[in-house]
Amino acid sequence: MGIVGNLTPQQRQSFDSQGFLVIESFASPAEIEAMRKRMDGMLQAFDPTTTASIFSTKNQVQLTSEYFYESAEKISFFFEEKAFDDNGNLKQPKELSINKVGHALHEIDPVFKEFSCSEKQPGIGGEVTPHQDNSFLYTEPKTCTGLWLALEDATVVNGCLWAIPESQKNGLVRRFIRGDDGVYFDRPSPSYDQKDFVPIEVKAGSLVVIHGDLIHQSFENQSSNSRHAYSLHAVDTDGCKWAEDNWIRRKVEPKPLYASGQT
Repeated sequence: MGIVGNLTPQQRQSFDSQGFLVIESFASPAEIEAMRKRMDGMLQAFDPTTTASIFSTKNQVQLTSEYFYESAEKISFFFEEKAFDDNGNLKQPKELSINKVGHALHEIDPVFKEFSCSEKQPGIGGEVTPHQDNSFLYTEPKTCTGLWLALEDATVVNGCLWAIPESQKNGLVRRFIRGDDGVYFDRPSPSYDQKDFVPIEVKAGSLVVIHGDLIHQSFENQSSNSRHAYSLHAVDTDGCKWAEDNWIRRKVEPKPLYASGQT
């Protein structure tokens, strides 16, 4: 991908070794503010009674729907797993109940599209279990690279990323496949020792570049501060084959996400 050509030899060596790289001050304060204001406006206009779709890294097989599939071409809203009470009502304002908005922000929304195509590339934030991005966006050969832009400071308290350094060297452990009856993982998740994970705390504006095979996760946001991020995933299109059983059934670059409390 294009960003690789802009890395110093030291940065490239660190990425190849550790499986992730933090680029500080990647986005300007003005760019961050523009995206945050735009997302606030979109959430204000969103009517939560139109959908109750939940995004989950644990139970997406049961929770998925056509709304999830169609989000590849639209801007769709997904709630946190703990957003609703037993009666199906939101437990707090919709702005604090959304897990992510995606997956076509960088194509449809002008503010996010402007940033995505530029020359440079609270208390409810849900847990995202250990995973690899190549599991969801698989190409042959594997080329998925995650780009995670912090729109607010991310700390161990409000749900920053955690990763197992060098875990990308062990290869892909399982895939997330779309079949006739929905989406599912082709293998159970391995067990991971939490002692192997290290926190990736970053300031707003920092970009975390993630190898597609890197094991990473985030924990629930237990603080009163939000932790918004803009996450994109890119794959090579030259000399690569897009897997037909990916959840996104298309042969172009996958869509980005705007995420609150998710990886």
